[in-house]
Amino acid sequence: MRKTVAVVAAMVVLSATPAMADPVIVDEPDTSDLTNVWTFAPLGVPVFGLLQSIIKAPNGIIPN
Repeated sequence: MRKTVAVVAAMVVLSATPAMADPVIVDEPDTSDLTNVWTFAPLGVPVFGLLQSIIKAPNGIIPN
């Protein structure tokens, strides 16, 4: 019984200690080329890209 209690207590103590990992340093993403019709979204939706895909949709459904 005491051995079981000791094992459970050891598991609780070991699981409560934080991981000693090195901190991760994240660099800022490169956003220099995000100026096309699919990334410019003034209304929260890429309006120009959406219009472009709607105009091109009939050609994708009905081939020439």
